[in-house]
Order: sequence, then C-alpha cells, then structure tokens
Amino acid sequence: MRMSELSRRTGVPVPTIKYYLREGLLAPGERTSPNQMRYDEWHVHRLRLIRALIDVGGLSVAATGNVLTQIDDPSRSLHEVLGKAQAAVAFSRADGGNDADPEAQDRVADLIRRRGWQVRPASPATAALAGLLATLHALGQDDLIALLDDYADAADRFAAAEVDVIGRRPSVEAMIEGVVLGTALGDVMIAAVRRLAQENASARLLGVGPAIDRRPPDTRGTPPAESAT
Repeated sequence: MRMSELSRRTGVPVPTIKYYLREGLLAPGERTSPNQMRYDEWHVHRLRLIRALIDVGGLSVAATGNVLTQIDDPSRSLHEVLGKAQAAVAFSRADGGNDADPEAQDRVADLIRRRGWQVRPASPATAALAGLLATLHALGQDDLIALLDDYADAADRFAAAEVDVIGRRPSVEAMIEGVVLGTALGDVMIAAVRRLAQENASARLLGVGPAIDRRPPDTRGTPPAESAT
C-alpha cells in the first residue's frame, strides 16, 4: 500500500508518518520506484502501536522510541525488556522520586523486604514510590500511607495475572510487545478501573446525603450572606 493508504487505515496523518520515519520509530517501506515506497501490515501494526504509546500511554516521542528499541532488540530477555520499558515510562512521566527523604526510602525498602519482592535497587518504581510517600507525609496524609500493603496486595494479584497471560502468548515477539504495552498502558487501565471503583464505593459508603456546611464553626446556623447583585 502507498503512504496515503497507510494513513487512511491508521488515522495517522501523512506528515506525522513522515516524522516517525525521520525519527526512526517507523521503518521505511519497500522502494518500488525512485519516488514511491510500499508499506505492508507490519507498518499498520507499528503505527497503531506508536499511537497507543503516545496517545494512551502518555509517552513522549523520545520515550516511545526508547520503548520500541526494547521490542526490536532480540538479545534481551523478557525480564530485561520489562525493566527497560519501566525505565522509559518512568522517565517520560518525570516521576521525580530521587530526592525523597530517607524515611520514605526506608519505608519502600521495608515493603520490598517484607513481601520478598525481587526488585533491582535502581528500579525507577522504587524512587517514584518513595517520592510519593514523602509527598503524602508532607501533606499530612499518613492514613493513606497506611494503605500501602493493601495496594501491594492488589498489585501482587494483577501483576501475577499479567505475567501469566503474557507467558502464554505464542511467540517471543508477542510476549515482548505485551510486556511493553502492559507497562505503558496497564497503568492507564488500572487508574481508570480504580476511579470507577472509587465512584461506586463513594456512592455506597457515603451516599448522597445532605450538603456539607463548610463555613467556619462560629458562623454556622446563620444564613449565608446575600449576593450584592
């Protein structure tokens, strides 16, 4: 197919396709004449993958290129690919947990030790979690920090399910793509499902009820001031 057909099938504008070609995210097609290239189903799939990483996963073009490099490298194990994909996603989203205070870092290290998780010391997720815990503590949200093991229980379950599903794929290429997409897009799915569950829990546990009076205690019971208009 020509580039115009590739654009029509994927919904990616021709100028954007040319940009991906220049950046090395998309491999060139087969040259059929001095001014014509032919593209195939691989290019269709690759473009959809690129758009998923950028549009849904929220990755930058540079981070997307880094992730795609992991997919294209046949020398890496699945475990190595997962680590590289996590690093690319963390870098793209600027988690910024490296400056977390020692107490938060110790809490994360204790969590990993208690649960027996096999995690490399330089994992970007470790720094990201420590930074998050430090922020919650600074905001006085220690009761949310106390839920850390509840989060870990849920994470253990869906991580095991994800790895099991990927491990049953028919080819190494499909497994690697699943690892990368599961890392980049899985966070989006988890966040969306969690928000749906939060809305449900709020409706069930808090109910609709009367409006909360947010005025200072010494002014409650008096009618609110009328608008000057």
